[in-house]
Parts: sequence; C-alpha cells; structure tokens
Amino acid sequence: LIGIAFNIILYLFCIITPILVFVLEARGINVSEVLKIIMAQIYLWLNNPKKAKKILIDLVSKYKDSYLGHKFLAKIYEQEGGMRKAIDEYVQVLDIKKDDTDSYYKISVLLRELGRNDEATEMLRTLLKTKPDMYEASKLLGGIYLEQKEFKKAIEVYTNAVKYNANNYELYYNLGVCYSRINDFDIARKCFQKTIELDEEMYLAYYRLGQLALLYRDFDVAEESFAKSLCNEKEAKAYFELAKIHIIKNQKEKAILDINNAIRKNSKYYEIAKKEPTLFPIKNMIEKPIKESEQEEFTENQQELEIEEYLNDTYNLTKVLNKQKEKKNK
Repeated sequence: LIGIAFNIILYLFCIITPILVFVLEARGINVSEVLKIIMAQIYLWLNNPKKAKKILIDLVSKYKDSYLGHKFLAKIYEQEGGMRKAIDEYVQVLDIKKDDTDSYYKISVLLRELGRNDEATEMLRTLLKTKPDMYEASKLLGGIYLEQKEFKKAIEVYTNAVKYNANNYELYYNLGVCYSRINDFDIARKCFQKTIELDEEMYLAYYRLGQLALLYRDFDVAEESFAKSLCNEKEAKAYFELAKIHIIKNQKEKAILDINNAIRKNSKYYEIAKKEPTLFPIKNMIEKPIKESEQEEFTENQQELEIEEYLNDTYNLTKVLNKQKEKKNK
C-alpha cells in the first residue's frame, strides 16, 4: 500500500509540476529565477555564502533584469563588507525598478561609509523628495549636515522629518542640538523640553537643559535639570555641575555631597574638582578616592562631544563677559 501511495503521489507531482510552471510563467513569473533564489537562501542558511553568491552571479549573468537576483547579491556583498560591489548591484536594482526607495537608501548608506558624503547627500535629498516620510533617510542626511557643521541645513531636514514623525524624540533632540549650535537657545530649550515630553527617560535632554539654564544664570532651573539628568551616562558630570551650582547658591553642605558623589562615580573628578575655582571654598572637604573608579559610560559620538564642549565654552565666555561688565559698572 505504501508503494502504491508513493507512486500515486509521484505521478500527480509529475503532472501538476509542469502545469504549475506553465501557469506561473504565463503570469510573468520566472520559475527558474525563483528556484535559484530559494537555493541561494538555503545555502545562506547553511552558512555557505560562497555557494549562494555563485548561484546568484550565474542567475544575474543569465537574466540581467533579475530584480531579486541583483538585490539578494547586493545584500550578500554588503554583509561581507564589499561596499563597492554592493553599490554596483543596488545600481542594477534601480535600473530595473526605479522606485525602489530601500535600495536608494542602501546606496546612500554605503556611500556614506566610503566617505563619499557629497554623493550620499545628493542621493538622500533626491530620495526625500520622493519619500519625505522616510525617517532613516532624514536621520542620515541630518547627521551628515551636523558632522559638516551645516546646522541650518540640518534644521531644515529635521524640521521636515518632524512633519511625518511627530512623536520621534530623537528628531527633537537633534533639533535642540542644531539650534544650540547657532545660538538660538530659546528654541533649543523648547526642543529639549519636547524631547522629554515624548520620552521621560531621555536623561541627556535634561542635562542639555541644565547647560542652557546656566547660560542665563537661572541656577534654580539648572539645578532641577541636572538633578533630573542623574541615572545616566553623564551622572558624574551632573553631580559635578550640581556641586558648582550649590557653591554659587552658598549651599556648601550640598556641594560637598555632590562633588564626592561625582568622585565615587568617576575618580577622575577628584583632580578636576581640585583645579575648579568655583569649588575652592570646599577644596579641603573633597574626599580623595580610596581606589580608582570610572563610571561606565556610553560611547559618545562626535556630535555629543562637540555640543558638550560648545555649551561649556559658551558658558565660560558669558561668565567672563559678565565679570567684565560688573567691573565697568563699579
């Protein structure tokens, strides 16, 4: 009985398969192409990308307009780090299907990784004209402009992106950074506040609000903001800023607690605190760390390092200018 059943199934398979192939071909589906794609995927699952590539190269050599073949091959090259080969394949994909926005974006990413920012920028601007709601493209283009210090162009990109991603806290945070860099601190403050409205755990936005409050000598708001920014990668820095604020407000006991908390989080603040003029009144109460400690910090990208330095430098500059103004008034 088993032999009979097997023969029946085999017989039906032999009849149905040609019919199925005929129907699929009649509908414009290249069965050979589909089978090779499936085979390539199987080889990838078996951790044999070399064999998968060979199948796909054979496929696109035979069928030059194989959209799936070129796109699959591009992804494999991309995963292997063959960025130029991946770009060539994605270009082939776009020649076949010009409205493939995903491949357009992929080329932009690869150009960016190759340091060809001008070409990446041009592609991203073109892409966003076609698909303005594509958040990834806006994020990448805005990031390039930020890196190039073209803050007004970055603001334009992020502002347009917000229209389609109104609840994206990262866009508002980046807008806050951009407006800070062009000294429009009032709008920057509103952007950071909006960031927090959308994500209460975006502690970095609280830290930036504290820095902005210092520029206006609003020490109460600065204190509140730095206190709320605790429990993040800038915790030691926040304690350090709080210590300085409490000295300015003549609250030495709090300042001592703050600076020693900063040192416990990161021992490097011991030497920094000893050299900080604002903390001279409590210099003898600063505890030397028993052992070296360093707060586990997230890797800060260049954008974060630059905005940190810029706001600190601006604060120090305004502090000097205020002192000069006070001397003239006397």
